[in-house]
Amino acid sequence: MPNQLLPLILTLALVTGPSHALNKELPTSTENENREGLTNSRSGCPEQKPPADAVARPAYRNLRFEEDWSLLDSTSTTDFFDQLKHIPLGPEPGEKVFLSLGGQIRTRGEAWSNFGFGAGSSYRDGLGLLRVRLHSDWHFGPRARVFVEGMSALATGRSLPGSLRTLDVDSADIKNAFLDIVPMGAGSKKLTLRAGRQELEFGRQRLVSPLDWSNTRPRSFDGIQAIYQTGDLKISSFWSKHVRTRKYRLNSSDDSKTDFFGIYFSGATLRRPGPTLDLYWLGLRRASAVFSGVAGKEVRHTFSGRVSGPGLQGRFSYDLEAALQTGEHVNREIRAFMVAALASYQPEELPSWMTLATGVDFATGDHDPSDNRLETFNQLFPLGHAYLGFIDIVGRQNVLDWHQKLAAAPLKRWSFSTDFHNFWRASGSDALYDAGSGLVRAGGQEDPRYVGFEVDLMSRYALDRHTILEIGYSHFFPGSFIEETGSDKDIDFGYLSMQYTW
Repeated sequence: MPNQLLPLILTLALVTGPSHALNKELPTSTENENREGLTNSRSGCPEQKPPADAVARPAYRNLRFEEDWSLLDSTSTTDFFDQLKHIPLGPEPGEKVFLSLGGQIRTRGEAWSNFGFGAGSSYRDGLGLLRVRLHSDWHFGPRARVFVEGMSALATGRSLPGSLRTLDVDSADIKNAFLDIVPMGAGSKKLTLRAGRQELEFGRQRLVSPLDWSNTRPRSFDGIQAIYQTGDLKISSFWSKHVRTRKYRLNSSDDSKTDFFGIYFSGATLRRPGPTLDLYWLGLRRASAVFSGVAGKEVRHTFSGRVSGPGLQGRFSYDLEAALQTGEHVNREIRAFMVAALASYQPEELPSWMTLATGVDFATGDHDPSDNRLETFNQLFPLGHAYLGFIDIVGRQNVLDWHQKLAAAPLKRWSFSTDFHNFWRASGSDALYDAGSGLVRAGGQEDPRYVGFEVDLMSRYALDRHTILEIGYSHFFPGSFIEETGSDKDIDFGYLSMQYTW
């Protein structure tokens, strides 16, 4: 096992450094995010109370350009990095002409056994991953802003199928570089016009996510976006081209054959207090896409809604999302849909820091590959880890997943969770697809539908405001479909990571 332990040892060696002992308060941000960028309250863990200075010091966000450091008074705080978060550039502080600098370093060691159910000659390996993000945020008064973020993602050798992937390595690149103009409004009620390279994140990231778990965060888009916000209500309208990740060259959308566009309406409150509503339309145009062994042009439209809210005096919360897809692939009409439901509950019999959750994720598959209708759902640019298992062997296409979760935060800085997934194929005629929409196993009508059972264990500790340590282990027990269609060894996956944000 030395090969598999080496990346973990490498990770520990890379992360040793200053812990900034001055910061003894409860962290304001990163400890309230899990590894996919979702807050603990969204993923079933109790939300922690922010410190007294949380208004002056905003939370670190998955999208760093969503942070607002304009109100920070760095002279009255004890954090070493506060002097970099609000650097006045104008003669008067009230002019809101300032520069904000920040970044993040993340290292992770991974160990795999029976990757891909043990198929092929190389299915055991370990690797080390390192990612560095640096950004500058230039504010030229309340009407103009320039944000630039660069990233370098590196990895040790990988002998698993696919070798080093664009998910692992992007030696040096620009993830965000855009100009914001605010032609009208200010504060919490304004219209922002954005042009340039930008990461997109909508709702609970089931369909559109930067995919932070990936070492390279491969979801950047070159395009334009109009964002209108008033209070909690936000409307985003955008058109873009997907930026292709190239491991050792600068990424570009020049040769991209994928257009992505749409409108996202979020945060509407149906009643106070009560549920909130998201509505959206997402359009996708690709020059070539493969479904059921047929390659050709795809034009797909996704119409969806999501409702979420609390209940039972704060002990219960729910999240429901459904999407319908129409369009055309080659000469086939697209008719597909997905449904996701998640409910969490804090029983009175359990400590207040423990939460139980259960949910269902369903996405259609194609019932007859030979007819003129395509029923396979397209998961677009998804975040898979939070919903369909950390091993990523199952994606939101032709799937039924019934899952349960136990989450706990017994200490302010420490949380852990246990997830259980039961997977079936929605259609026996369609394939099993992974989190990246890749083909795992082709399907046939005579094959059984049960894919298998996955257990995910994860624990995380917030060392201080900036530092998060995390360890996880996952095991996949193959079901009858895997056993009857090829190699069927149990999959093991373990990781250890450290993330430092400033």
